Amino acid sequence: MSLAVVPIVELYRYILQPIAPFTWFGLSISTLDVAATVRLCVALRQLREKLHRDYLAAKLKSGQPLKELEERSFVRDAATTLIVVYGGEAVANPLLGVPPSFMLSGVVPALYTAIQAAVDKFPEVPIPSLTSELPLALMDGISRAYLLCNLIPPVVLGHSSEVVSTSPWTLLLASLLTANGGFFFVGLFSFLQPHSLSVSTPTEFLPYGWTTTDLWCAPLITGLFALLTHAQPFWADAHYTLSGWMQGSSSGVKKVAAVDPEVARAVCAMVLAVMFSTRATRNFGGLEEKKEKQVEKSKEQ
Repeated sequence: MSLAVVPIVELYRYILQPIAPFTWFGLSISTLDVAATVRLCVALRQLREKLHRDYLAAKLKSGQPLKELEERSFVRDAATTLIVVYGGEAVANPLLGVPPSFMLSGVVPALYTAIQAAVDKFPEVPIPSLTSELPLALMDGISRAYLLCNLIPPVVLGHSSEVVSTSPWTLLLASLLTANGGFFFVGLFSFLQPHSLSVSTPTEFLPYGWTTTDLWCAPLITGLFALLTHAQPFWADAHYTLSGWMQGSSSGVKKVAAVDPEVARAVCAMVLAVMFSTRATRNFGGLEEKKEKQVEKSKEQ
């Protein structure tokens, strides 16, 4: 095992252990579950507040009446969170003939609902910035890697049909739909907007929407995990071929061992952390510089 991934492997082992007070009631809720839930609920509130500010700014700039603001309700915010979490699964799993997880247990949906209620009670949440988002990139990478490596693939790999369980296309498509379907529906029906629900073009369908990191990283990371662990025969053959190319042999190599799943997951988490760090720098780096220039200009005046 490479020393670079040992801390990530050990971190996963620690944060995936069930914690109190959930264990008192026989619930296997881990530190990662709670941290990922809080992160998502806070991020959704930040998005709602940003869209509210943008809406008021657009209304003030245009001077024309826009859609009437609608008073927020907890039911709408909780529904938004649950759609983000389970919207993709609700589409992908029935296509595979597998019941979605929320139909089998209400524990995790209740956790998301309770934490959303708590987050809504916060006096305020920080406005996203480079200084806040960049440190969270590792956490986002760890939580997303767990979703794309441990939660989504088993639905396909453990399927009763051999045609499905051995299909790399099914694996990648299931990852794409499950990880992104929720946000697609939230955007489609304007759940995060400050006005009433209405049909609008999702971000993914806007120009260059396909370049969104969250969209393409899902099948990429699931494919990387499958490649390293030989999850399906296709990926074992692909690993064999790639190893041959890297060693300069057109006939491949004699044998390529599968990587331990824990190590592969750690590698995926590190790759995702780099992606999310790059996204945070791209999205907020310019804003930080602009704020600094505005502060300097105000001091000069």
